[in-house]
Amino acid sequence: MGRLGGFLRSCVATPANVALSIAAVLLLAWLLPDLVKWSVIDAVWSGNSSKACEGHDAACWVFIRLRFDQLLYGPYPAPERWRVDVVAALAVLAIAVMLLPVRRAGARKLVGLAALCMLPLVAAPLLAGGFLGLKPVPTTDWGGIMLNIVIAAWSIATAIPLGLLLALGRRSEMPVIGYACATFIELWRSLPLIGVLFLAVVMFPLFVPAGFESDRLVRALIAFTLFNAAIFAEVFRGGLQAIPHGQREAARSLGLGYWRMTALVVLPQVVRIVMPGMINTCVSIIKETTVVLIIGLVEFLAVLQIAFSDPEWLIGDQIRTTGYLFAALVFWSLCFSLSRYSARLDRSMTSRPGERAA
Repeated sequence: MGRLGGFLRSCVATPANVALSIAAVLLLAWLLPDLVKWSVIDAVWSGNSSKACEGHDAACWVFIRLRFDQLLYGPYPAPERWRVDVVAALAVLAIAVMLLPVRRAGARKLVGLAALCMLPLVAAPLLAGGFLGLKPVPTTDWGGIMLNIVIAAWSIATAIPLGLLLALGRRSEMPVIGYACATFIELWRSLPLIGVLFLAVVMFPLFVPAGFESDRLVRALIAFTLFNAAIFAEVFRGGLQAIPHGQREAARSLGLGYWRMTALVVLPQVVRIVMPGMINTCVSIIKETTVVLIIGLVEFLAVLQIAFSDPEWLIGDQIRTTGYLFAALVFWSLCFSLSRYSARLDRSMTSRPGERAA
């Protein structure tokens, strides 16, 4: 009630806040009733075919229920989908470890972070198979929400450390390293992501020797990493510039070398400063994963488009509207959860032990 009470008091703290609060309430009162009626009250929830939604000008959640496995896994073979479930369970377990309210919060976060970093080493071979009796599943059979999460998780896990190295390299006192990193950052920042994917998937095979083959998804993942590493590099560079130069001089006076000074003095402060910008970039990456449909990867929206074209479900615009509403809810849930965790992490880093206990 403390936060809710503070929010409500802030809504009526000044005449301007009162006017804006009233306008917001009136806007919600105008929009929400029709939306709730269309999506919940008049919606079709039960049925085993498209006939249940014929003639109903409201949301058809039967379509989502019957197509849910396809939307979640894409064309991934049904007998092997337990492997996706295992990877998801491991990811949830790692996140839960980081969120558990235990006394040794630092140890908890380190364990959770280590688990998340190690997860790709377990997830990639488990999803691809081909060992220990696991049936090989080519990446052309990866799809649905699973593929969006795989691309986002890979991009975030690889682009953040690479971006940090590029930011440090750009500020290097060695001109060769500084100019090389600056050129790399400016080159990739100046290109649109769709163009980068086109170069990686369509143009790259034209410049390699005959007979050389590389996986399309792997090329897309590398493109995502290089593009977003340049974005993260600028985020980290802003944080590095915000650190007073006197702190570096104090660290050198204590006998700390460059790497120890960077790891023990500079980076902890940089992470605290760049956390909002870093999370904003992570949210953008999650939303950008949808563009891979233009290079033939069957991600979430591509699966929806395929489902919309099924003759059985060509019964009205409510099917397409329901599908896109469901997609919006999925992406909102992922991005909002990430932003809430960012806010919690930011509060834990900025509050002092005495304030946290209070």
